[in-house]
Amino acid sequence: MTAERDRSLIVPVVLAIILVILVGLLRSLLLPVLLVATVALNFLATLGVSALVFEHVFGFTGTDSAVPLYGFVFLVALGVDYNIFLMSRVREETERHGTREGLRRGLVATGGVITSAGVVLAATFAALGVIPLAFLVQIAFIVAFGVLLDTLVVRSLLVPALVRDIGPTVWWPGTLRHRP
Repeated sequence: MTAERDRSLIVPVVLAIILVILVGLLRSLLLPVLLVATVALNFLATLGVSALVFEHVFGFTGTDSAVPLYGFVFLVALGVDYNIFLMSRVREETERHGTREGLRRGLVATGGVITSAGVVLAATFAALGVIPLAFLVQIAFIVAFGVLLDTLVVRSLLVPALVRDIGPTVWWPGTLRHRP
């Protein structure tokens, strides 16, 4: 019961604080909302896959009630970190080259670093899975899988595809929304 109450308080507060920080950093409203939504989507997808793996692969009959909250904190912190790294570079490049070319240049400049960092971090957390404590195995899987999903799919494919499809409007209401 306490873990559920904590989740219902901490999750919205953390997401709201992150949204405010991203708005200030990127000088946009639409892009930060999009980025926070992708972080939340990654967490929810990871939680769904984890529930299936815990039950059908690991044979766990239940999950510690604190595991989703810890997983959320780790995945949101890491996902936002990668968002800031990628999109602050994209913003710099957009100022010089426009949204489409800025996105391409920003992704080329940061993609390898983000992917390498994500793979190393996922492997590090996966190493916790060998400790014979169900709580640590669950955290290890959630963070390792979630970081890989975020790094290889969300940050490398989904976010750039959404920014490219939305175009300069993604920088609304800032001045970059007028850069093609």
